[in-house]
Amino acid sequence: MSKSQGQAFFSSLPLSCQVYAAGHEDEGVCLLLRIGNYRILLDCGLEDLQVLLNQEQPPADLVFCSHAHEDHCRGLLDLHQAFPQLPIYTSEVTAKLLPSHWINEDVVPDLDWCQTLSWRSPFNVSQDIQIELVPAGHLPGAAAIIITHHTPERSYKVMYTGDFSVSNFQLVEGLSIENLRGLAPDVLILEGSYGTVRHPHRRLQEKQLMERINQAIAESKNVLLPVPAIGLGQEILKLLRSHHQFTGRDLDIWVDESVAVTCDIYLELLSQFPVSVQNFAKHQSLFWDERICPRMRRLRNPRYYFLSKNPGVVLVDYKSNLWQYLAAETEEWLILLPEHPQEYLHPDSPRLELLHNLSYVTIETYLLAEHSDGRNTTQLIHNLRPQHVIFVHGSLNYLLELASLEELRNRYQIHSPVQGILVELPIGDRFMQPKAPQPVYYEGELNEVGSMLAITLPDTISNDSRWKNIADTGIVQVRWQGEELVVRGLSQRELLNSHSQARISSDLDCCNRCRHYSNQRCWNRVSPLYGFKVIPEGYCPVFEAIPETK
Repeated sequence: MSKSQGQAFFSSLPLSCQVYAAGHEDEGVCLLLRIGNYRILLDCGLEDLQVLLNQEQPPADLVFCSHAHEDHCRGLLDLHQAFPQLPIYTSEVTAKLLPSHWINEDVVPDLDWCQTLSWRSPFNVSQDIQIELVPAGHLPGAAAIIITHHTPERSYKVMYTGDFSVSNFQLVEGLSIENLRGLAPDVLILEGSYGTVRHPHRRLQEKQLMERINQAIAESKNVLLPVPAIGLGQEILKLLRSHHQFTGRDLDIWVDESVAVTCDIYLELLSQFPVSVQNFAKHQSLFWDERICPRMRRLRNPRYYFLSKNPGVVLVDYKSNLWQYLAAETEEWLILLPEHPQEYLHPDSPRLELLHNLSYVTIETYLLAEHSDGRNTTQLIHNLRPQHVIFVHGSLNYLLELASLEELRNRYQIHSPVQGILVELPIGDRFMQPKAPQPVYYEGELNEVGSMLAITLPDTISNDSRWKNIADTGIVQVRWQGEELVVRGLSQRELLNSHSQARISSDLDCCNRCRHYSNQRCWNRVSPLYGFKVIPEGYCPVFEAIPETK
């Protein structure tokens, strides 16, 4: 069938993506891309490598590691030991960070077997295959890869983002959409960690976190921040070192050893960091100089911390035993957990169940997003203009939300595969509209019972994994959205926060006493916080008190 007949022309080049692990929930990411006769393993975050090791030959012709977070690299060492001849490519910074994952091994592995590539420097791995790394934001060294397959007829491009963010962080610049505009890859494989959720600006997220820590210190509370060993902890330390509320402040910041080891590696790699970070480090150390306040110190022994009489900030590996830091009942503690799509440590985790019952411990969450939100994800797609889009890495519900967006389905062929699925990727000269998924509707009844209304729904709705979020406490919040009635469930954490509002002083000028504060958000159009979710104790310059009733 010729293209002149107006029908889609599909290439004969074999192009597919085999999903070993799609990064749903707590699993890692591991994808096998077949392009022509070449096989490329995209990340290796598997805990169990049996699916890759049950063959005598290597499972791929090369491996690409996008960055040094464990859900993308935890299986690399075992894979290399099984197939030493299999080439593994990554960025220079990632190669330096990877050994920290195996620091507790009897012998820390030498990662000379990782072949490093420079940024934006195309590299020919074979006569027909070329790869190029571009900075992806998210984490120092995090890379997206552009794979080009040359044939006599045309060249085919596949881009895999790994984890990415377009926002500039404290220690890493965001992925540059401008430099990629019009790339037009045939296939774009990208993460959808936050689904369609939208976030406030990164600087506002940072500001709110610093204000919460500052408030806790002012209330003579210690602050405990469980974080992953790489990435988020170092971002927070840089904020505490440079934010105006803490610069020069007489405050001790304690860092446990697993987080501190990564800090040391960061210091060795300063020349690879943004110029702004290098300039900052010329005037003061990013981390350990105790002559500079706030003082940052290594916490090799948790008991040593309690020799300090003043409230402090403690950053620890989220996998560690938090009890060892909370042993002194004479101290008040605020535990701040990161809001994360894959939840490092969920507030309702069994590990924290007993801590909720301690009168001297308060547990809250904060947002310091490490991934792009829904708005920036769709912006990247529209600027790249791919033919196929494959969403991986995120809760299945989040990925399905992205895959169901009409603005994407009308322009691109959308895929959201689960583990074990082989996605065939035919490449055509024009778009073939995929069949849209049929939404699921539930029919119920609405009855008036005295002064109350009762809504009855079929029990089949509880089969959806999202139901547990609605039914967490059995209490719902209802609001009008245009002509539709929106129902959402209230979590235990929200109820606890609402009860804590009663303890706020009646003469404090704060969001809880502002006439524009409703449903945990600011609705004052002249406020810089307008539309954002804010804590009851927050404050802004345009505060207006709720009129007193006479």
